[in-house]
Amino acid sequence: MNKTVRSPFNHEVGEKVEGYTILEKRVVIPPDPVERRRGVYDYVVDVPPLPMEARSGKPNGTRTSKSSTPAPAEGAAGFTRATPGEMGSVIRRIGGR
Repeated sequence: MNKTVRSPFNHEVGEKVEGYTILEKRVVIPPDPVERRRGVYDYVVDVPPLPMEARSGKPNGTRTSKSSTPAPAEGAAGFTRATPGEMGSVIRRIGGR
């Protein structure tokens, strides 16, 4: 499999970028030394296929009844604001200026 990686750094074919081997290099924006601007490059890199264990789901498409993510514990679902009824009957207001 191949994918395209865009980078402001100049690499050559055969080197590694983001851990992948560069197969093809294309200049998107050429560098301009007068303006001290880097170029922008697209690299077509070789991506090795994922092993069968790392892929999501089973190879034949069946799923087990067990959930892959556990349910959050009580109180660990996140912070939510209290409603006026939960806060009580007193609502304090700051006086106007």
